[in-house]
Amino acid sequence: MASSLGFTLAASNPFKTTRFTKPRTRAAKICCIGWDPEGILGSPQAGHISRLEFKRRLEKDAGAREAFERQIREEKDRRRSLRESRMIPDTTAELVEYLLDTEAQEIEFEIARLRLRLNDEFFSYLRLELGKLRFAVSKTQAIEDRVIELETLQKALEEGIEAYDRLQSELIRARQNLMQILTSKDVKATLLDLVERNEVNRALLTLLDQNIANAHQANQAQAAAYMEKLRGTMLKYITVR
Repeated sequence: MASSLGFTLAASNPFKTTRFTKPRTRAAKICCIGWDPEGILGSPQAGHISRLEFKRRLEKDAGAREAFERQIREEKDRRRSLRESRMIPDTTAELVEYLLDTEAQEIEFEIARLRLRLNDEFFSYLRLELGKLRFAVSKTQAIEDRVIELETLQKALEEGIEAYDRLQSELIRARQNLMQILTSKDVKATLLDLVERNEVNRALLTLLDQNIANAHQANQAQAAAYMEKLRGTMLKYITVR
């Protein structure tokens, strides 16, 4: 199951869709397609200044802000529908093809969902396939393209799994630390102890944010107010580090 901390391998833009593409006449690569159906972003621009200008426009233009938020909701709905429509295959060979056909932005989700199947057996199969292709007697363009796309997938999965496993470890530790803070008779001393151990971090802060949101949803105003005050204190320690 995907981590509630919002596991992320790389920063994503809601207006771009990225796919692992199977090559036809050239090497595999990650392709970006502009996603701005209502044209509120104007012509493509890059750089810090253009981002600031767009941010200022959102702050001043209620219509643009509403359109922006609507596009984000539509993109979330699109991804949710896509996830629900994908059927996980049974065999390792089919799983490789399944991952190759998955949008690159969705690989992080698939890693979380398929973590138990992305094991030594899976990577042994992937390495065996790469070995066969690399040492093929007749090297065709299709074979070379296939090698590149499998190598790209292998690297993305290895890096993603490393990040996911690290995050899971941090999440478990963050849960333990948050419980320790919330049940402590001396919160300040507990926080200082965690600071000394370098464990007042973003994972802990994100978990606290989730608890604050849950408290608000449950109309537990007093608990939410207490945790928000605690959050302010934690932010000071994170900033200092």
